Amino acid sequence: MGVRKFKPVTPGTRHKVISAFDDITSDKPEKSLLAPLKKSGGRNNTGKMTMRHIGGGHKRRYRIIDFKRDRDGIPATVKTIEYDPNRSARIALVVYLDGKKSYIVAPHGLKVGQQLLSGKGVAPEVGNTLFLSDIPLGTIVHNIELQPGQGAVMARSAGSYAQLLAREGKYAVLKLPSGESRMVLITCRATIGSVSNPDHNLESHGKAGRKRWLGRRPRVRGVAMNPVDHPMGGGEGRASGGHPRSRKGLPSKGYKTRNPKKPSSKFILEKRKK
Repeated sequence: MGVRKFKPVTPGTRHKVISAFDDITSDKPEKSLLAPLKKSGGRNNTGKMTMRHIGGGHKRRYRIIDFKRDRDGIPATVKTIEYDPNRSARIALVVYLDGKKSYIVAPHGLKVGQQLLSGKGVAPEVGNTLFLSDIPLGTIVHNIELQPGQGAVMARSAGSYAQLLAREGKYAVLKLPSGESRMVLITCRATIGSVSNPDHNLESHGKAGRKRWLGRRPRVRGVAMNPVDHPMGGGEGRASGGHPRSRKGLPSKGYKTRNPKKPSSKFILEKRKK
């Protein structure tokens, strides 16, 4: 696993840094685990554009990922490590002892042929899914549930992980990728290890066209607009734009938008880093 840098043969390769893809073992996805993926172009059901900078992009098919990992006690063997166009992490095709196949988010260091297990009393080894009540303190985990049986919602992107700090009664204390420390029920599941493709943050597209392949259209800076289009627009010459704010007029760069009355605030012990 790593990144590839290119010789500056063309303007597009001068700053291009992409994944080496050396961890991928198959380029043909499992047909039974594919689903269609429709593009909206940022439009709602009436055709009105509600999200800017979205449109185009390469056609994709969705890979159905098992975020629940609730087939307890049935061993699964890793068959392939694959690329997934819908997420930054790699995915792994696992085949259970009874023949059922499923995709999981691949942990860093997972190898083809490795045996995986989930449930109570399972060894805390990379790729195994356990309840937070059974995981040793200090362990690095990913794919964490917020509600028991809901399926993983936290620490799912490339290279991310959380650390189990403590257990207090029916809650476990986790330090999340954002730096936030938070209480989660010990009956929730988490997978041991960190997420694969940790070098994802070192990648550089190198050209605008590569952004377009991902379905991202150009972004116009607010200060380059007219006053009618943006709060930071207008002015004589190259004006700095004044206080940074959004198109709707909300201040950015430090302005708190989280609702202080949000019910989940009582579970947050330490806020995320500024």
